[in-house]
Amino acid sequence: MQMTPRPFVATVRSLPTGDDVLWPAVREEAEAVLRASPELGGLVVPTVFHATSVEDAAARRVSGRLAGPSLPDRLLYDAFSEAFAADPAIGQAVRADLRAVLDRDPATTRAIEPLLYFKGFHAIQTHRLAHWLWRSGRRDFALYLQSRSSEVFQTDIHPAVPMGEGIFLDHATGLVVGATAVIEDHVSILQGVTLGGTGKQTGDRHPKIRRGVLIGAGAKILGNIEIGRCARVAAGSVVLRPVPANTTVAGVPARPVGPAGCPDPASAMDQTLDRDAYDAFDYVI
Repeated sequence: MQMTPRPFVATVRSLPTGDDVLWPAVREEAEAVLRASPELGGLVVPTVFHATSVEDAAARRVSGRLAGPSLPDRLLYDAFSEAFAADPAIGQAVRADLRAVLDRDPATTRAIEPLLYFKGFHAIQTHRLAHWLWRSGRRDFALYLQSRSSEVFQTDIHPAVPMGEGIFLDHATGLVVGATAVIEDHVSILQGVTLGGTGKQTGDRHPKIRRGVLIGAGAKILGNIEIGRCARVAAGSVVLRPVPANTTVAGVPARPVGPAGCPDPASAMDQTLDRDAYDAFDYVI
């Protein structure tokens, strides 16, 4: 009997915070995918129906995307499983990242979408494994994953970088994050962003991105500077000085052009500037 897939737009976006409801939603969505597109059975079945949780499914999918002649997917999946067992906070972060996509990307209506298809979500999970390996002393494995992520997902995040949970990389292409950077919880970053240094100095030399920050496409944040809690960096800006909390900066070089526009810019994803901010932006550039 032909079954009609049930819609998930409203249900997924309104899921309660308990992790026990996210995984059943993913499985139901996967069933709907198979009914609509049975050709994807070779992707959906091993990723979702052989998995036991959201993080396990993410590990299976990412391992498959990263696998190559040098390292088969089974060894990558085993490394993910080891990391999840050693540090349950990693699995919690994976689930928070999935919720971040659902909350912040208006093009996403189902949890299955980032899990199966979005390279930004996959790049974050690759980094979570690489960072765990780095902290565990397995630095060559971690650096291999950094290199492989750069090749497959077009993101280059040094494995030493601590990254909070609830991170959203929208599109992700061209993201570069240096070794001594810090990314706290609940941050949204668009494509083409660099969190880099200002030269060849050693030591602590990269930006510190505090909770709730929104960084627009193509922004370059350079040096050991702090981007304060719930600040907003406009697209295309070059930031060379610290940014106060709840402040919008724009321009080349970037300067404050007003408040962040809301208490939580990472969730709002609002990259527009008001009239006064536009005037200030025109002056800066």
